Amino acid sequence: MYTYYIGIGSNLGDREVYLAFAVSELTNTDGVHSVSHSSWIETPPWGPVEQGPFLNGILKVESTLTPLVMLDTILHIERLAGRQREIHWGPRTLDLDIVWIEDEFGHPVRVTEATLVVPHPYFWERQFVLEPLQEVYPTFTYEGVSIDSRLEALRIVEA
Repeated sequence: MYTYYIGIGSNLGDREVYLAFAVSELTNTDGVHSVSHSSWIETPPWGPVEQGPFLNGILKVESTLTPLVMLDTILHIERLAGRQREIHWGPRTLDLDIVWIEDEFGHPVRVTEATLVVPHPYFWERQFVLEPLQEVYPTFTYEGVSIDSRLEALRIVEA
C-alpha cells in the first residue's frame, strides 16, 4: 500500500469541474482505496507563460498501484480532461503531479525514472503545493525541516 500526495491544478474552463472530475476518476480506479483532498486555493501561474490563475490543491490517495502505474493513471485522467501539452508550463485544463509517496510504514518512497522523479523536483519551492499539503499532512517534514517552517521561510522571501 502506498500513500500518494498528488498536486492538482486547473486554469482553463470550469476549474472546479476539472478538479472534481479528477477526484471522481481516481476514486473509481481499481487499486485506489481512498481519495481525499485539501481545500482548493487560487494561485497565480508558475513560469514565464502569460495565463490565468490556477485553482490548486493536494490529493491524498491510498493505493496499491505502483508509482509508474499511478503516473500512467493520472496522465490518462489528464488526457480524459482534455489536457494539451503544447506549451511547457502553459495553461491546462488539468494538471496532476505526484509530489510525495510513502509506503505502508510511512517511509518516503523515492523514484528516479526517466518519466517520474519523486519527490517532485520543485515541490519544496512552491508555496501553492506546500499550503494545501500542510492542510492534509500537517506533520510533514522534508530533510529535517517542518512544513510550517518552510512555509514561513517562503512567505518571508515573497514579502
